[in-house]
Amino acid sequence: MRWDRVAADMSAHSSDSASLEFGVLGTAGIADTAVVPAIAASDHAVGAVASRDADRAAAFAARHSIPRSYDSYEALLDDDALDAVYVPLPNGLHAEWTKRAADAGLDVLCEKPLAADAAETRDVVDHCERRGVTLMEAFMYRYHPRTERAVELAATALDDVRTVTATFRFPLYDRPNDVRLDPELAGGSLMDVGCYPVSLARALLGVPDRAYAHAGDTRDAGVDTELAGVLAYDDGRSARVASGFDTRHVERYRVDATNGWVEVENAFDAPADERLELRYEVDGRNGVETFPAVDQYRLQVEHFADRVAADETPLTDGAAAVENMRVLDALAESAATDAPVDL
Repeated sequence: MRWDRVAADMSAHSSDSASLEFGVLGTAGIADTAVVPAIAASDHAVGAVASRDADRAAAFAARHSIPRSYDSYEALLDDDALDAVYVPLPNGLHAEWTKRAADAGLDVLCEKPLAADAAETRDVVDHCERRGVTLMEAFMYRYHPRTERAVELAATALDDVRTVTATFRFPLYDRPNDVRLDPELAGGSLMDVGCYPVSLARALLGVPDRAYAHAGDTRDAGVDTELAGVLAYDDGRSARVASGFDTRHVERYRVDATNGWVEVENAFDAPADERLELRYEVDGRNGVETFPAVDQYRLQVEHFADRVAADETPLTDGAAAVENMRVLDALAESAATDAPVDL
């Protein structure tokens, strides 16, 4: 594939899917800085935003030139002009508002993780299937061309992938009231950023047979602020995953096989304005591939809209969300019990 054509392909993306009008449930930072600008840069639009604080919703709408703002999520779901909803609420609220959006007949792009545990995730997925709406979990990194290339290399160039090592940590200091530290809202580093390494490991190796984990809570918040885990497979393959709020920012993964490896830095929340690299060795040949600056959030939005238009299953669909959450549940249980957990 010619990666230097990706940016041109993005700008040429116009008629593959009908334009969607999104509603946004909440004014979270990820919506403000990434997803709403990505929708605005695409062939789609944000028609409304809601917050439980009317002034906050109005300010957000003014900042992004959104025509309508509401002081309740219920009011937004009653907006007949909307086609779809983006849900960037705290993790513990994803399930309720995804189901309520589905009840309103709206297709749903929901931030990861889709729900608080695997059972709740299955319930959300089944509910959306019954309502006949498209449901997609917002794992934006899966839509970056570099990730697609890494997955392709692992599948076609590497022989017998044996290990995956993946980490996502960043410092969450001096913010004791951050929702990511709230156990009632399904907070913790595993749920917030550990889901990315788990997603990658599962994409490359499949669902593990058992999980081991150790976690720490340095804030006495009732959630993990550091977690290290091992995903084990009966054939001897393994993945090592790590997440945290207590160290400097690091995002990376490495895939090791019998005939080579793949390495990626700035792996998950890739900057939209920088060229990125992927390094590898295959059969003794070393390579570096460079990818042009692209907005993976926009690619995510376009994928969602295309799947809605075609009535097809997204890459990061409900079934994938359930499998990812099963692994997250097993890691959390292992950390709590200090024992391996079978899946």
